[in-house]
Amino acid sequence: MLKIGVLGAGHLGKIHLRLLQQSEKYELVGFYDPNQENAEKISKEFGYKHFSTIATLIHAVDVIDIVTPTLSHYKCAKVAIKSGKHVFIEKPISNTIEEAEEIIALANEYNVKGQVGHVERFNPAFIATKNMIDKPMFIETHRLAEFNPRGTDVPVVLDLMIHDIDVILSVVQSKVKKISASGVSVISDTPDIANARIEFENGCVANLTASRISMKNMRKTRFFQKDAYISVDFLEKKCEVVRMKDAPETPGDFDMILQNAEGVKKQIYFSNPDVEQNNAILEELETFADAINNNTAPIVTLDQATEALRVAHQIIDCFKK
Repeated sequence: MLKIGVLGAGHLGKIHLRLLQQSEKYELVGFYDPNQENAEKISKEFGYKHFSTIATLIHAVDVIDIVTPTLSHYKCAKVAIKSGKHVFIEKPISNTIEEAEEIIALANEYNVKGQVGHVERFNPAFIATKNMIDKPMFIETHRLAEFNPRGTDVPVVLDLMIHDIDVILSVVQSKVKKISASGVSVISDTPDIANARIEFENGCVANLTASRISMKNMRKTRFFQKDAYISVDFLEKKCEVVRMKDAPETPGDFDMILQNAEGVKKQIYFSNPDVEQNNAILEELETFADAINNNTAPIVTLDQATEALRVAHQIIDCFKK
């Protein structure tokens, strides 16, 4: 079992602590949080060991789990990596591209592994369909959230939309050609609602919408490709696949047949792939343990997370223009 320590014991940090305590792949050594009062309260309530400094925690573990505010990701990762520790970093990887690129360079220099918490890659509905997604040419995403003061210190693109950016980049095997976007600030200093259009060199187009002042929560993505449409509901953890095939000579009474102007007939097939429920956060943490133990590439690499951040910043730059 790998010895792991958690930096940051806020809302998400507490979830990580609880799951790591349950994990059969990690030994939770303890945590560090700069808020002494909060740290003592959590330590007393749950029995996790609280370290008084980051350095003493890093010295005691093999892996550091960074669940701090984005602004401190780089600083925490730099100290951990230079101490020869593997790092799991919550998304986004860092505040700037320059910081992310230095994290990559340090990880290579000190020969340690890093993974970033783009948790939707581990959503069971996405896992159930990702092998069916083949050369999508149009993708539409809606990620809407009811207002929560937590997270409004960053633009909605870095808070919410980056999840969908990462998922899209993981399935579209092509370089980004053009980005256009618009955003509106309603109650924050940065945009609370944003729409972005990403065009890829292979012709694929992705249309992304994110809002953190919606009346309801929604996290849906639709992939359109030749002869198929795949819908993934990341919130409800459900998926649907609609395929079109050449219609049989003699269709059944309940077969759904479409005929185009040229007389070509296609039959529509509906299917709902089995979704094996999981805890996505625990799974992303444990696959990182597997990558370390087996010396394989993590599922969400530092490079991939940096590319998602790069696209996110290009979208934010569109707002400024």
